[in-house]
Amino acid sequence: MEHNKIQSLDIGDLHVKLPIVQGGMGVAVSLSGLASAVANAGGIGVISAAAIGMTDPGYKKRFHEANKRALQNEIRKARNKTTGVLGVNIMMALTDHEELIRVAIKEKIDIIFIGAGLPLKIPHIIADAGLNGHKTKIVPKVSSAKAASTIFRYWAAKYNFVPDAVVVEGPLAGGHLGFTKEYLAEKMAPLHILVEETVKAIEPFEKTFGKTIPIIAGGGINTGKDMYEIMQAGAKAVKIGTRFVTTHECDASIEYKESYLAASQEDIVIIDSPVGLPGRVVKNKFVQQIMDGEAKPFKCPWKCLSRCNYKEAPFCIAQALYNSATGKMDEGFAFAGAKAFMATEINSVSDVIDDLLAGYKHESILQQVAANRSKKKLEQKRVVI
Repeated sequence: MEHNKIQSLDIGDLHVKLPIVQGGMGVAVSLSGLASAVANAGGIGVISAAAIGMTDPGYKKRFHEANKRALQNEIRKARNKTTGVLGVNIMMALTDHEELIRVAIKEKIDIIFIGAGLPLKIPHIIADAGLNGHKTKIVPKVSSAKAASTIFRYWAAKYNFVPDAVVVEGPLAGGHLGFTKEYLAEKMAPLHILVEETVKAIEPFEKTFGKTIPIIAGGGINTGKDMYEIMQAGAKAVKIGTRFVTTHECDASIEYKESYLAASQEDIVIIDSPVGLPGRVVKNKFVQQIMDGEAKPFKCPWKCLSRCNYKEAPFCIAQALYNSATGKMDEGFAFAGAKAFMATEINSVSDVIDDLLAGYKHESILQQVAANRSKKKLEQKRVVI
């Protein structure tokens, strides 16, 4: 294989042309439109299941039923637009995550990415629903090698199998983060260290179960150079969300996308989410108000997040995110990765992927040239000696 030719991604028997996974972004930011476009371009397109029912007219009365119905509809809409690889992102923090997992598997989604918690009992949930024998790949998202090791050990001991792949998400990611606010304020471990540690942690399981378990790295990957460097650290693919927000195909409103274009580096800030996790967002009037301690009283008829106490929460995170996704930026905000301020224009998904691949190739050539020069200098030194 040529040094600058990017490798495809294989997750078990699932073949993906390009090692690019589009991050699942809720609420209503990555639905069938964005997911199908990425899948058509050769990557993995991902639908976010977070509060997806808010796109359904009947969500206020029967929210969980609306979630199941909306997820089913978005998967089917995406399937009608692509024959590529599709995934669903489901947060363990969702009170109906078990139901959503069942819907996704019944719809024969290619991959389920599970984050915002340790998915220790997911295999039992699937088996209990009578869904053994499914072909959907189950891929947990973690923020450390320790978390990955915990999941793999538990699954191996209890169910005699392990996840098909694992996503390592670093501290520069957008949205809810798997790190404490204190950690984010200190010197954070770079993504490549997290990847290297996780590669070592799962190597024993690859040997025991006789399978390759690819690491997918996400958080702060914005260019082809970023992509090349993290894959040199051991990642077999990258997960990118922020770059795909400012695309024509992204399902979010134009106002949401333009908040990225208008943002400076100082506008990308960390807030306290009502779910008890820090979140990275684009600062706007709404964000400033909640940072100043202003409460946004609301009533909650459904409790979509298990860790949210709506009686004490300063605002409804689901409603704020849905507002912004539908263009009401004064009543919400945009989640964003640390490099969102680098966005300068709205492009197509294919343009973004072409740019990533070109950057990857350019960086790989530069590194090969540098390696050849070093080798030549070493050989010349030996001759002199």
